[in-house]
Amino acid sequence: MQFHVNDTFLYLLAIGVVIFVMAQSIFFLVRAYRRGAELGISSADLKKTVKATAIFTIAPAISILLGVITLSKFLGIPLPWIRMSVIGAITYELPAATSTANALGLSLSESIKEPTAYAAIAWVMTLGILPSIILPPLLMKKINSGMMKMKGKDSKWGDIFMTSMFLGMISAFLGMVFADVRSGLKGFIPIFVLFVSAGLMAVCGMLIKKLKWQWLETYAMSISMVGAMIFAVIITPIIV
Repeated sequence: MQFHVNDTFLYLLAIGVVIFVMAQSIFFLVRAYRRGAELGISSADLKKTVKATAIFTIAPAISILLGVITLSKFLGIPLPWIRMSVIGAITYELPAATSTANALGLSLSESIKEPTAYAAIAWVMTLGILPSIILPPLLMKKINSGMMKMKGKDSKWGDIFMTSMFLGMISAFLGMVFADVRSGLKGFIPIFVLFVSAGLMAVCGMLIKKLKWQWLETYAMSISMVGAMIFAVIITPIIV
């Protein structure tokens, strides 16, 4: 039987994974809602939280869709669909798939024909993410306890430490942003998108501060992400 990246079996597997993820999400949503009610949180506040959280997921959902479209060029739809539904991080999935494909001498613009190459990419993507699944349950309690102690002693330093951790995580991906700056103007597209995203976030911050639009705090990141994506879609064909 000839291998195909969009085989029916892979689609059925992807649909099964997506159904499992959705069922899990609904299960914990119901439990969290009921627990909030038991703790005395009003129904209005709970519904407001659910609504705000749902809106906040729009931007990541768009990025996940773009990730599936990007990876589907050479991996087909089912595998990226499964990966992005469970992990949801194009910043990991794309580099992992790309590095493996390059090591195997495969073109990213063509669909994979060899099942061994397909399996190799799937294994690298899976094994590479395992530490982030295994380590948090083992270390999170100790790390969280240490952070809470630090914040209890000095709240300002605690906030600085949290911010530093977040910036350190973001900095880990800056190599991808600046990786192709020597390839000409098209290599600066990620940098342009980065600045647009930062600019939109700054505008949101100014509106929150000057106009007291506190409600915008919930949607500022989503606005900056979606705005940057739209800008990337517009500018890429113009430059390339």
